[in-house]
Amino acid sequence: MTQTAKERPLRADAERTVRNILEVAERVLAEDPTASLGQIAAAAGVARTTVHRRFASREALVDAMAAHAFRQVEDAIDVARPETAPPMVALHQITANVIQVKSGWRYAVGQPRLTDPDAVAAHDRIFAKCHLLLERAQQAGLLRPDADLGWARRVYHALIEQAIIESAGGGEDAPGPDALASLVVDTLLGGLGPRG
Repeated sequence: MTQTAKERPLRADAERTVRNILEVAERVLAEDPTASLGQIAAAAGVARTTVHRRFASREALVDAMAAHAFRQVEDAIDVARPETAPPMVALHQITANVIQVKSGWRYAVGQPRLTDPDAVAAHDRIFAKCHLLLERAQQAGLLRPDADLGWARRVYHALIEQAIIESAGGGEDAPGPDALASLVVDTLLGGLGPRG
């Protein structure tokens, strides 16, 4: 059985080229969502044929961007050890890491519908890890025993999105990921923490 181009591992230089195209495409499309593959190629400093060889269409490029971004988000979660670190430590570190990564991939992670199977799978794993973390926080008494964890997850994600907007709009004076993570966690736990 032959492997498809998508499954075949890339050489190191080709992998760097693809990563560069994805990162440049994020910047270009964040500024101009209607930008063409030709504009992205020019900004990346590669021939248009290089982009077309790697990505059959603009949609394929956006799918690859989303898959790459969600893999980075998942890695940012995993490095904070959501299953083993103390829940409060994991919650803060994951929040800071996710704010930092998603701030650099706002266009890719903001797509309304994910179509790439890798992006969908990573997205689903991220949600499962978030739910596990919130369960651990609830068991540790950080969240009320009767808190609806589905609602908590949606609120948590909305707070992270607001933190990303805050970081993007504040220029040099914008709070960093750690300060924003503290705001997100304090708001989440203040609203869902044990009643005093």
